[in-house]
Amino acid sequence: MNLNALIIDDEFNAREEMEFLLNQVGSVNVLKKCSNALDGVRSINSLHPDVVFLDVQLPSINGFDMLSMVEESILPRVVFVTAYDKYAIEAFENDAVDYLLKPVESDRLKKTVEKLLNAIQQNKVQKLNLPPLSKIPSVGTNKVKLIDIECIEFVHSDETGVFVVCSDKKYFTEITLKVLENRTNLFRCHKQYLINPDKIDEIIFDENSAGKIKTISQHIIPISRHYLKELKEKLGI
Repeated sequence: MNLNALIIDDEFNAREEMEFLLNQVGSVNVLKKCSNALDGVRSINSLHPDVVFLDVQLPSINGFDMLSMVEESILPRVVFVTAYDKYAIEAFENDAVDYLLKPVESDRLKKTVEKLLNAIQQNKVQKLNLPPLSKIPSVGTNKVKLIDIECIEFVHSDETGVFVVCSDKKYFTEITLKVLENRTNLFRCHKQYLINPDKIDEIIFDENSAGKIKTISQHIIPISRHYLKELKEKLGI
């Protein structure tokens, strides 16, 4: 049995060294090497690896927050890689399969791979205690914008992607509606919309048991019949 893996580390030499060591150990197929958290999220979403070897200290978004941006149903097993013992302790608190201290030793890595193979063969479930999202990343030209949840009025999706809407600007994000619903205080009012309850100005009820929400910036978003009752309960109305 071979494991499909991603290596996520912002240091080029660390990525190359990890791939070299994994090739020496065997039983691991490196699908891709990623230099930042957002490329890591994209790669997990598209490649569905069995395991990620994840550097804890990534630029802008650390390894723990990166994992919070991935849907639980496709979250791979995680081996944290760090130069700091305090992060190793935190990794175990998050129930990672294992952790590796830099510089990674071949014999230690071999034991980690054996542990991974045994866990998969025995169908052991890994449950990570992931933090809630406080910021949502949006990638622009040569920059990443980190949007505070408190600033968001609503989020919606269409055939072109997922968009975060603030009072005066709209941002594209690669984080799915499902992740945002599960790991923020935004809640669903329509299959394609999430609303920030703190940004609701008015709720307009239609005769067909659906409705609309007007945000404090006068954006109008739909409420479907399917979610109207749940929305009323959450708002206490």
